[in-house]
Amino acid sequence: MSKLIGIDTGGTYTDAVLFSEADGVLAKAKALTTRQDLSIGIAGALDGVIPGLTASYGDIGMVCLSTTLATNAIVEDLGDRVGLVLIGFQDTDMKRAGLGAALRDDPVLFVAGGHNAHGAEQAALDLGSIGAWLEGPAAAAGAFAVAGLFSIANSGHELAVRDLIVELTGKPATCGHELSARLNAPKRALTSLLNARLISIIHDLIDSTQQLLHARGVGAALMVVKGDGSLIAAAEARRKPIETILSGPAASIVGAGYLTGLKDAVVSDMGGTTTDIAILRDGRPRLDENGARVGGWTTMVEAVAVHTIGLGGDSEVWQDPDATRLHLRLGPRRVVPVSLLATQFGPAVHAALDRQAALPVPPMDAGLFAVLSGRRTTGRPADPVEAEITAEIAGGPAALPDLLISRGHRSALRRLVGRGAALIAGFTPSDAAHTLGRHCAWDRDAAVKTAALFARQRTRLGADLAEGAEAVSGAVIQAVIEASANFLLDAAFREDGDSAETPSAHPLVRAALARRRALVELDVRLSAPIIALGAPARTYYEDVAARLNTIAAIPADADVANAIGAIVGHVRIIATTLISRPSDEAFRAHLESGPKDFADIDAAVAYVEQSLRDEVSRRAATNGAPHVEIAMERDQATAPVAGKELFLEMRITATGTGRPAFA
Repeated sequence: MSKLIGIDTGGTYTDAVLFSEADGVLAKAKALTTRQDLSIGIAGALDGVIPGLTASYGDIGMVCLSTTLATNAIVEDLGDRVGLVLIGFQDTDMKRAGLGAALRDDPVLFVAGGHNAHGAEQAALDLGSIGAWLEGPAAAAGAFAVAGLFSIANSGHELAVRDLIVELTGKPATCGHELSARLNAPKRALTSLLNARLISIIHDLIDSTQQLLHARGVGAALMVVKGDGSLIAAAEARRKPIETILSGPAASIVGAGYLTGLKDAVVSDMGGTTTDIAILRDGRPRLDENGARVGGWTTMVEAVAVHTIGLGGDSEVWQDPDATRLHLRLGPRRVVPVSLLATQFGPAVHAALDRQAALPVPPMDAGLFAVLSGRRTTGRPADPVEAEITAEIAGGPAALPDLLISRGHRSALRRLVGRGAALIAGFTPSDAAHTLGRHCAWDRDAAVKTAALFARQRTRLGADLAEGAEAVSGAVIQAVIEASANFLLDAAFREDGDSAETPSAHPLVRAALARRRALVELDVRLSAPIIALGAPARTYYEDVAARLNTIAAIPADADVANAIGAIVGHVRIIATTLISRPSDEAFRAHLESGPKDFADIDAAVAYVEQSLRDEVSRRAATNGAPHVEIAMERDQATAPVAGKELFLEMRITATGTGRPAFA
């Protein structure tokens, strides 16, 4: 039986696993994620698992990739310049669904055309202005998006414009109806716009990953995880990169279900930067019925419903400046753990920490460092102070007390960090865990020294924050446990329909969590187990579960659950066709090839269902799954008229599910 490789590019680590469906995980490895070039981290993780092969590289049957790249690109507003063609739209439509804001200053062309709800032509399609627009305002566009009114009822105009753009430019073009069969033309336009912007980014990732595999003698098919946890072929991901948003969280939920065997649970995946909470129901991730929400945009992409908070192993630990005693805050800023920084720059880090520790009173910013990120950035040229700081940290990290010699230097460093050119290293929960011996991957001595300096910070009353490194580290661990439990509880309340922002802050809930024993006793608990994933899971989640009166399932390979979820996923193809009733004499099926009328509903349904079976089977085979189980669902809308139910429309959805044949 062939072996499989799963890869997950997370915010801090890139994970890889070598896997067999008969024997499970054969080897696993981690490498630091290199945001400036993800292929470097992928190569490091791959090289960690490939030696686990007992046969030739040709024994690898499939490689599956989950990635945060598309999500991060949307959040950070990155990607190609895009040309947008809107068919039958009005200027005012740009204000809907955030379409105008998402377009930025990219070129847009309004052309006559579009259809009505029954697929009839609303106006003749005007292709005359497209050529001049492509040679003029849109000449610098790297990709194009095309959206037409009611294209889900008749895609003819979108397809004609797309084909013309590809013919004249040779560049990729995305149609709105290819990404969603739901109503809301501006939202479909937004989704196609974001998809076009991501094409070159995902192309580069897939190209570099395939080159890395081929260089190591791995010729297996590459699959990519979608935001709903299913798999698509790399070629499909190149065409529809928007479908890979929230790929990482989706893979973690699939991996959680596989590793624990649980069908219903709350899944918490704590990474270095964030914690993602999602719900596993009947063995599948719960999907967001409103579409994936990323970077302030609500798309029409079907993806896992995720609750995210800026709390992770690399969250910055800081003292509330207004507190008169120890009152720790966590995040939301991510910093590099000093214990990790010391693994690469040990002598410089230890020398700075020792100098600061020898002073009677530690300086402001003690235990904090600045280091270049290595990331390519764009923006205005650095001013002289930014250039000075960049030169100072070019050869390695610099301690902030030595670097920030004026207020101008502090502002300049803040700008460099904001643009992603520099990173801050400081005291984190990961350092606290190293100090207490709960984690041992990095430099424990550096963690202890950093924790000791942090403990010597002063409260408003002038007292030390804590009695030493272990005391303050214990307080950090407890703060993470309490924050994680509160976040889980808030997510569970929202899943139950509670609209309050932070129900865990309610006095009654706080009293229950504190186990207050008085005349009135309160209890609060999660009714489902917690599946805890991520490298920090074992440090915190037994205590988190106890706080919420439930149990924690922490599987043996919780630290690489995302990579495992990428491997064990299924191909899932969904196709939907609308049947409308434009007149009393006809039932109209809105097919990809164009509308087709039938005299009775039974004939229309039979034809549509067979067409959907054929389409799902074809698309599944294209994505590596030649054998799928297909389920049909009919959703009919009627209205009472003269004592009878009048047919309005019916949506028929076919869902095909199966494992890739490579596996």
